[in-house]
Amino acid sequence: MNRATVRTLLTILMYAGVGIFLLPYAVGKASTAPLLMLLGGIVAVVCGLLRCYLTEGEE
Repeated sequence: MNRATVRTLLTILMYAGVGIFLLPYAVGKASTAPLLMLLGGIVAVVCGLLRCYLTEGEE
């Protein structure tokens, strides 16, 4: 895979992590909120950092 494809894939996964983080607010289910917020936050941060690290120096 080239860098543009990896950047696009990581961007999609990063926003999916944000969606998972916000899912308990949309559904209104408080019992799974901490788990989904933790999982979504981890996915968003890791994919965001990988996106920055792997595409560094690209113009």
